[in-house]
Amino acid sequence: MKLKKLQSLVCGAVLAGLTLAAPLAHASKDHPEIGFSIDDLRVERWARDRDYFIAAAEKLGAKVSVQSADASEERQISQIENLISRKVDVIVIVPFNSKALGNVINEAHQAGIKVVSYDRLILDADVDGYISFDNEKVGELQAQGVYNAQPKGNYFLLGGAPTDNNAKILREGQMKILQPAIDKGDIKIVGQQWVPEWSAATALRITEDALTANNNKIDAIVASNDGTAGGAIQALAAQKLAGKVPVSGQDADLAAVKRVIAGTQTMTVYKPLKLIASEAAKMSVQLAKGEAPAFTTKIDNGKKQVDTQLLTPILLTKQNVDTVVKDGFYTQAQLSGN
Repeated sequence: MKLKKLQSLVCGAVLAGLTLAAPLAHASKDHPEIGFSIDDLRVERWARDRDYFIAAAEKLGAKVSVQSADASEERQISQIENLISRKVDVIVIVPFNSKALGNVINEAHQAGIKVVSYDRLILDADVDGYISFDNEKVGELQAQGVYNAQPKGNYFLLGGAPTDNNAKILREGQMKILQPAIDKGDIKIVGQQWVPEWSAATALRITEDALTANNNKIDAIVASNDGTAGGAIQALAAQKLAGKVPVSGQDADLAAVKRVIAGTQTMTVYKPLKLIASEAAKMSVQLAKGEAPAFTTKIDNGKKQVDTQLLTPILLTKQNVDTVVKDGFYTQAQLSGN
């Protein structure tokens, strides 16, 4: 009788148009399944994150399915929908377009799936957690590194992708350092431009145009990552200015670290990827198990105050470049190779 009564109550709720609680995903709590949706695995940095994340998650008993959107908003949404249909427990997302995922994240929640925003904050969406390095601090380090090398003159600001919220946070950090010198008249911003998809080829063309427009009178370039820095340095080299104009970066890409050693790139920001990937894997497994991760702050993404864990980035110059070898990020042979 009790079973029949329960069945009739459920049927009555459905007939009345009431929404029942979202079902939990189907993996066991001891062996959760995690989907990892990455903006673009063709970028060196993300391949490293993927490998570290999988290794850390598997140690915690989780299984990981990885998807690469190859810098396509539509492909990323489709791939996340595929992960939802496969009933994973948690989806970790490196967003291509930070503003385009609200609806698909709602779909994930309706299926009982938690969502973690990785490295880049997803905007206007109900994400369950965010983990990143302190991107405003990264921007400060970039500007400080260039300013230390060239405290006066004409500056060009080479931003990241306009679809990436991190690019805007980096600029905020850069301007915290540069604005006082601008106000004093020591620095003049002679141009600034965002670089779609963080493309090195586009950064090359933008820098070529900037050099032409300013008769090569650019004294420093604040580039927001190593890819855009590489494009800028290629343009400078064509004018025999490489190594004479300070250029910033971030991510400690192998080519960039070699440029730092050679003196054509002033600095990069090293972010221990093993740390962020391991912490993200731990956060994901905890969310899958219904446990509370160790968040350190909250950040407003336009929808909510998102529980956040921020990690500390490291300024990397020629003086401390051996840090990446000590950390096992690269071998000395890799740094010495051509």
